[in-house]
Amino acid sequence: MSTSFYSKNTFDFLQKLSGNNNRTWFNERKALYEEAVRSPSLAFIEAMEPGIKSLSPNFTAVAKKTGGSLMRIYRDARFSKDKTPYKTNVGIQFRHIAGKDVHAPGFYLHISPDECFVGAGIWRPDSKSLSNIREMISDSPNAWKTITRNKTFQRYYSLSGDSLKTYPRGYAKDHPMIDDLKRKDFIAIHPLSRKEVLGPNLTETIHHRFKVASDLMDYLCNALELPY
Repeated sequence: MSTSFYSKNTFDFLQKLSGNNNRTWFNERKALYEEAVRSPSLAFIEAMEPGIKSLSPNFTAVAKKTGGSLMRIYRDARFSKDKTPYKTNVGIQFRHIAGKDVHAPGFYLHISPDECFVGAGIWRPDSKSLSNIREMISDSPNAWKTITRNKTFQRYYSLSGDSLKTYPRGYAKDHPMIDDLKRKDFIAIHPLSRKEVLGPNLTETIHHRFKVASDLMDYLCNALELPY
């Protein structure tokens, strides 16, 4: 059955938070945050669980206020010049059971007043994981190209993230896959419209977009010796 989870109030709250990013303003509006942001996000995660499991039994959809698929609204500003205490977006990560944080392979949904998108892949993998993925791309370049240059994949996704300015140690600068080997993130991004986020078919839309990226996730899990 089709269901709408988010509303105009979701975007309004996030927009106002971006202009009033302080604890006093937020604490006075915690009930509104719960109603407009957290509760619909948890309901969405719960509704997505069967779809996530149909893609892979090794990815999780956990509808918990803390420690689940919904990322905390509180920013870790310890090492940032930006000391604002709150994130101004909804972040939901359906991550691999082997992962404990945002650096694990995962499917992702991002909702903010500025942009909405889905993502798939692995962001800022640790050095061992990064080395394994690069080795896989170097050893199995045709499989990587088949996945990332597939017409359906390219219709929905573009590869994103940061890359090294020079070539990685252990690889020649004229390696045929050097552009991909220079990547520090292995993520694919697909933009969503606000209409899609607010619409009654959000779970179906997101499940379809994740399915398009399923081969990419399978490849990355294989590189990391994780079951997909």
